[in-house]
Order: sequence, then structure tokens, then C-alpha cells
Amino acid sequence: MTTFFRLMLICQFTFMGYLGQAQVGIGTSLPDPSSALDISANNKGLLIPRLTTVERNAIASAANGLLIFNTDSDEFQYNSSNSTVPIWRALSLTGTSIASPGDSVKYSNTDVTTDVNPNTAITVPIFGNLLWNDNTTLYVVAGNQVTITEAGRYEFIINISLINVAAGARNAPEMRLSVNGTEIGSYGATGYMRSQNGHDESSLHLREVLELNANDVVSIGIQRAANGGVVNLRSAGSSTVYIEKKL
Repeated sequence: MTTFFRLMLICQFTFMGYLGQAQVGIGTSLPDPSSALDISANNKGLLIPRLTTVERNAIASAANGLLIFNTDSDEFQYNSSNSTVPIWRALSLTGTSIASPGDSVKYSNTDVTTDVNPNTAITVPIFGNLLWNDNTTLYVVAGNQVTITEAGRYEFIINISLINVAAGARNAPEMRLSVNGTEIGSYGATGYMRSQNGHDESSLHLREVLELNANDVVSIGIQRAANGGVVNLRSAGSSTVYIEKKL
């Protein structure tokens, strides 16, 4: 056997052995036998892909266990879902935490008869149909309000579809969040209805982030800001509230 063929055989067996180990060493020629990837360094770190929330949500068919660094929330997140809909959870949790950033809840309305244009504010009857609740210990809904059991920063996205059922009235309900009965944050006040030439529908929209204490009770208040006259939620499922833990 010629020297050339001996070298070829040695290279072939060496390469096959490498494939059998399926290990990669960076900064080391002897990766740990238990690892698929072993990185050794004393003056550098590992840089995980950095994505915004929008970029993260655009990942197609995210694998269970996929890890990214979210630059919007400034934290590592991994996908804990085996389904086509990812559930992103943070790695920055303390041992006593009952919730993860990204835990969310969403409801839509079933009530289409309550007058949401009263003289005195009422709570919007929007917690009718549960669409999902990632953490039933964190979000406890009773009636038209939700108790949030862990302190943190929470985002609220509220969309209210309205219909005027009082002919001739110029209605304009407005809404605002309340925490423990005290109004807080910005107003949603875009729901003017002319009630002329078929202009009987409108909507209110509110997006707010609140810093909450454990067991704060949050509700959505609504009342008239213009003329009186009955206004209802437009149809079942047309009004929604979404809450997400951000921090």
C-alpha cells in the first residue's frame, strides 16, 4: 500500500470519528465529551442573536427551546411551546416569581345590551369570553375587573367597538383605566358618533403601560363625554382587552 493511500485512510477514519462525536470546540481542541459545543475563552463572551419583539414575533415556526435576546425588554427569552404559536418566556426570573414576562391574557365581550354612554362611569363589560390566559394564578378575573397578583410592569391594549342606538344623538363615550378604583393613565376618546347619514358606529382605543403592585385590581371605566343616548358594544367579540406582563 502506497504512502498516499495510507494517508487517505487515516484522514477518512479521523473524519468519521469526528462525525461520530458530533462535537465542536471553539478555543479548545478537546471539547467536553458531554457537550455538542464547547467554547473556551478568558476575555470574550457568547453573543446570542439580538432581536426586537417585532423581529422575534416574525420568526417562522420557532423551535421549542429557541433562545434569543430581546432588545426591547432587555432580557433573554426562550420559546417554551411545542405548537405553532410560540410562548416566549424570560430567563431573568427570581425563585419566588409566579409569572414570566410575556405571560398574557385576552378577553372579548359577549354583552351587547349595556349602555356604555352613562352620566356616571361604569366598568366596560368586556370580560365575557376568555380567548386565552397564560397564567391563571397571575390574572384573576371576576366580573368586569382583573386582579393582578404579582407586582410588575404590565401593558394593556383595549379596543372597544361602539354602536349608537339613540337616533339623533351626538354621542362620544370615553374610557380610562382604573387601579383599585382610582383612574390612571391616558384617555381613549375617539368614539364620536354623528348619528346622521348612517354614522352610528365608532370605536375607542387605548394602549397603556402601568407599574402595578401585587393584588392591584384593574378595570376599564367608560362614560359619556358628549350628548346622552344609549350606546352599546357593537357586537359579540368586537371589543377586546389584552394584558401582558412586560417586567
